[in-house]
Amino acid sequence: MKPTGKLFAAVTLLLVSGGWVLADEKFERASICFEQNATDDDAEVVIEANGGDVGLATINVVSPDGRTIINFKASNSKLGIRHFAFESPEPKNDGSVQADFPEGEYTFTGTTVTGVKLHGKAALSHKLPEVATVIQPAADAEDVPIKGLEITWRPGKNPVAYIVAIEQEESGHEVTARLPGNVTRFAVPDGFLAAGTEYKIAIGTVTAGGNSSFVETTFSTAKKE
Repeated sequence: MKPTGKLFAAVTLLLVSGGWVLADEKFERASICFEQNATDDDAEVVIEANGGDVGLATINVVSPDGRTIINFKASNSKLGIRHFAFESPEPKNDGSVQADFPEGEYTFTGTTVTGVKLHGKAALSHKLPEVATVIQPAADAEDVPIKGLEITWRPGKNPVAYIVAIEQEESGHEVTARLPGNVTRFAVPDGFLAAGTEYKIAIGTVTAGGNSSFVETTFSTAKKE
């Protein structure tokens, strides 16, 4: 769910008062999105910024109401930090996250360790997509075979993508996939599941703006193949 690649444009040179100066450049990525876990009824905001191949010495993000919500400095680093991923706490979806992170345009500014100034803007909406409904395996299913398992779900309304994750929480083993919005099934790779083990499924419905709604269920595999 996170684009990469060398999209960072070369620094533009402008002739000003008889001399060449560095012009401001855009962040390679500047985004903000709203997420909910419908099963746990919690919510969070996720902010990402990527300055390209050169590390950032500073980054600031200002909300639509003028508050500085991120003010970071890599004061003693010569290389700086290239990629930032900030997440708010995840309280109950009672409006507290929406109040602290209002809808509207967020302004990103930063400076690379080489002195280039970066800027960007990203819009936040509180509108969340409909959740998917897991069909197979059924919630809390037992004796699920460890080979040939296909996860299926009933879609939400007009998603642009799905994020599917299967996790074994004790070991931390996880398989994650981002799928097109017209796909409603995912084949778990053979060899990933172990016998007699509980797993968690999370399916996220993603909007064009990046907001997402997740649902979670669990299942247990058969003790013998």
